[in-house]
Amino acid sequence: MSYRKLGRNSAARKALFASILTSFFKYGRIETTEAKAKELRKFAEKIITLAKRGDLSARRQVIAQLSEEDVVRKIFDEVAAKYKERQGGFTRILKLGNRRGDAAPMVIIELV
Repeated sequence: MSYRKLGRNSAARKALFASILTSFFKYGRIETTEAKAKELRKFAEKIITLAKRGDLSARRQVIAQLSEEDVVRKIFDEVAAKYKERQGGFTRILKLGNRRGDAAPMVIIELV
């Protein structure tokens, strides 16, 4: 299987990642579970690659995935310029330990 289902149906999973991606690019780093972070990394890398391309088609594809247009503007203006020379590996995952309530492994995912 090429993706994690995370115990959700496809619509809930799509909404979850739209929300998490928006927060991730708005703040630059977020704390989440390890499984969500590993899956989030795939989407974030693709969005940054689209932003590096910088054309109108790429902008529309990113707007379709994210929920806030000011975050899209930030990605295309600041983040894409920051990683213009970098070929990949735009995110970093730092392990924190287990969550107290259910012992889920927690991580911080951030832009490099």
